[in-house]
Amino acid sequence: MSERIKDKIEEVEKFVSQLEEFAPSSFEDYIADDKTRAACERTAEKIIEGLVDLAFLVIKSKGFKMPEDDESSFDMLLAEKIINERLFVSLKKAKGMRNILAHEYGKIDDEIVFDAISNELVNDAKEFIKEIKKN
Repeated sequence: MSERIKDKIEEVEKFVSQLEEFAPSSFEDYIADDKTRAACERTAEKIIEGLVDLAFLVIKSKGFKMPEDDESSFDMLLAEKIINERLFVSLKKAKGMRNILAHEYGKIDDEIVFDAISNELVNDAKEFIKEIKKN
């Protein structure tokens, strides 16, 4: 595994740790604190951006054909059996959520973001890293 991949994994793990540390346990607490909500959203963005970067680094290191865009990076990893179908779907959804958070396409649905942060993103990031380390 290249140093760049190791460094990116460490970066994503740091953001995951931070999110686990300050994300509130209830939606009521999440919605009541603007600063915490903003910190959770930004940290989620950083995690997702890191996962996309990691996907590209893996694709490059394996000599696979470079995808046309960010979202196609997960398609490539699925096709090459680096990730499974369930993780692929979750990562594509996370990428879509990141676009909404970063570019505010439409109104941000705080319940969806809180649910993703609380129940999906951390686990998906950890699973993705585990799969990258295996390959």
